[in-house]
Amino acid sequence: MKRKRSSCKWLLILAAALVFLLFWAASEHRLRPAYIGIARLENKIKGIDGISSASLAKVKGDARRHSRFLRTGFGLWGEAREAPEANWDDFVEITELIPDAILEIRYYSTYNFVGTRIDGYRQPTALLTRAAAEALRAVSDDVMAQGYRLKIYDAYRPQCAVDHFVRWAADIPDTLMKAYFYPDLDKSVLFEQEYIMEKSGHTRGSTVDLTLFDMTTEKEVDMGGTFDWFGIESHPDHTASITPEQYANRMILRDAMVRHGFKTLDSEWWHFTLKDEPYPDTYFTFPVRALN
Repeated sequence: MKRKRSSCKWLLILAAALVFLLFWAASEHRLRPAYIGIARLENKIKGIDGISSASLAKVKGDARRHSRFLRTGFGLWGEAREAPEANWDDFVEITELIPDAILEIRYYSTYNFVGTRIDGYRQPTALLTRAAAEALRAVSDDVMAQGYRLKIYDAYRPQCAVDHFVRWAADIPDTLMKAYFYPDLDKSVLFEQEYIMEKSGHTRGSTVDLTLFDMTTEKEVDMGGTFDWFGIESHPDHTASITPEQYANRMILRDAMVRHGFKTLDSEWWHFTLKDEPYPDTYFTFPVRALN
């Protein structure tokens, strides 16, 4: 009887260990290098050197989907949703809550790293989930007391826009805006270095790209680098090639955003996501346009 109980105990321990291992291994960041390595090996066997950008995008997409499948217990505990439409009641135009916000929606214009208007941007407005917009209003009140306004480059981004970025990145010869946004990078590395990805936090509706506007000088605050610059200079903590004043300006923005519930991205000084975002697994597809 004791031997039987001991066997059951060890079986339970083994099962628990396997479940833990499954969830540990299911991280997309752990699966992705393995998938890329397998793809490179397959190409080497075929006599192909390296892996194309388009193939790399597909491999990363597979890793993302398989990670989601594993993390939901092979689909037994539900699955991450990709909603075709949003609940319009949960999204607002930023300027509805923050009338003083300045909008410069880069992906509606042609001044962006692609060089053309991006799919899904039908009007030059900025949308966020109501929770994110309310938190951003608190940020606006905070920085206005310091003499600044918020300037918005991008907020909610539909999935079709992300797909547009992926198609552009796979089209290696198209380097129209290289001199302005990635002069020191070979375009072929954009997927591998994760400047372009198949999914974006912006598509979940609670991420915003922004800077500060100085109400005294009536100019953008000098952050030591432009929005959407592909390079280490865009890292918030980068100090090697920017002045102490430029770094301090980045910290004014970051500290205000963090104080009011946003989290940072370690590769972009302008990028912030609401910590308690209401749709952490939902990637919306509706276009950017006025809601009223």
